[in-house]
Amino acid sequence: MSEALFVVNAGSSSIKFKLYRVAGTDAAPMVSGALDGIGTRPRLQAKDETGAVVIDRSFTAEEIAKPADAQHAISDFVAPLLTEHDLIGVGHRVVHGGPHYDHPVLVDDEVLKTLEGFIPLAPLHQLTNLDPIRVIRERRPDLPQVACFDTAFHRGHPEVCDRFALPRELYDDGVRRYGFHGLSYEYVSGALRELAPELAHGRLVICHLGSGASACGLIDGRSQDATMGFTALDGLPMGTRCGALDPGVVLHLIEQKGMSAAEVGHMLYHDSGLRGLSGLSNDMRELLASDDPAAAMAVDYFCLHVAQAVARLAVTLGGLDALVFTAGIGERSPEVRARVCARLGLLGISLDEVANAANETWIDADGPGPSVLVIPTDEERMIALATLRLLRATA
Repeated sequence: MSEALFVVNAGSSSIKFKLYRVAGTDAAPMVSGALDGIGTRPRLQAKDETGAVVIDRSFTAEEIAKPADAQHAISDFVAPLLTEHDLIGVGHRVVHGGPHYDHPVLVDDEVLKTLEGFIPLAPLHQLTNLDPIRVIRERRPDLPQVACFDTAFHRGHPEVCDRFALPRELYDDGVRRYGFHGLSYEYVSGALRELAPELAHGRLVICHLGSGASACGLIDGRSQDATMGFTALDGLPMGTRCGALDPGVVLHLIEQKGMSAAEVGHMLYHDSGLRGLSGLSNDMRELLASDDPAAAMAVDYFCLHVAQAVARLAVTLGGLDALVFTAGIGERSPEVRARVCARLGLLGISLDEVANAANETWIDADGPGPSVLVIPTDEERMIALATLRLLRATA
C-alpha cells in the first residue's frame, strides 16, 4: 500500500486541498480541489492528476455554513480515495505563528491553544486555519497533523526591519513585524533557484498580488523585509483590507466618530482596499473591465502602492537584480504588471510588452536593468514537502 499525504489550505470563504502520492522524500499530487463559497454558494470541485473532474457538487448555504462544515464535506469526499493508500499525515497552512514558531510543528493540545491566541492578529485567517485541524482531530485523532506558518519564512529579519518605533518592552512582548505569505515566497524563491540561480542569490523583490497582497525583499533566498507587519492588515491595499494606514485614523474613528473597536476592525478588514476605494468590487478583473472612474482610481491606487513597495524594498536590499510577480493578480494580469513597472523606470525596469501580454516567464525587455519574471506560486507543495520532512524526522 503506497503512502499518501493530505494538504489543507483554508481561507475565510474557501478551503483548497490536495491529496499527494508520497515516494520517499517527494510528493506528487493525485487530486486537487477546493470547496468555495462557504456560507453563500458552496461548491466542491476537484480534478485528478490528468485534469479529469472527479467531483463537482453544490451545497446549500445551510449545509456548508462554516469552514468546519466544509472540512467535513471534503473529508467525506477524500476518504474513499484512500482505500489503496496509507494516509501518513495532514499538512495545514496556518497564517500566524507569532513569536513562538519559526518552523513547522506537529499539532498537539498545547500548540493548538497557543495558535488560538493569535486569532486576534489574523481574524480573517487564523480561526479558519484551525477549524479543519479540529475537525480532522475529531475524525482521526491518531493522524499526525503539521502546522506550516506563513510567518516562519520572515523570522531572522534584521532588527531594524523587524521593529516598530515603539518602546522596547512591546517588541520583547511580541509586537513586531512578522510578515506573511511566507509559504508563497519560499516556493517562488526556490523555483527561481532552479530557473536562474544567479538571480536567486541576488537582490530580489517578490510581489504576491492576489486578494491578499504583499511584497518581500530577499537576498540569497532569505527574507530581509516585507510589507506586511504585525498583522495581515498592513502594507499594500488588498481586495477588502486597507493596507498601511495612519494609526491616527483609527483613533479618530473611535474617539471622534464613536465607532467601536469591533466596527473599525470590520471596516478595515472587510470594507476597505479595492472594495472601499471603488465602491464597486474587490475583484481586480471587474475593476479593470469597468468604465467607472472610481474603479480606475482603485486600480491606479493599487499599482502605485505596489511600485512604491518595490522601491522601498530595493532601498532595504541596496539595489535590485530581479522583480518577480506571483499569485492571482501577479500571474494573470498583464495590465497591472505593466502599470507597476511603468512607475519603476528609475530602477531600470522595462517590460517586453509582447512577453508580458502573453504571461510568459521572462517579461523584461533586453537591457541592463533588473530581470522581471512571472512565476506561479504553489503553497500546497511547500506545505506537503515541509510536512513530509517533519514526519520522516519524527518517525
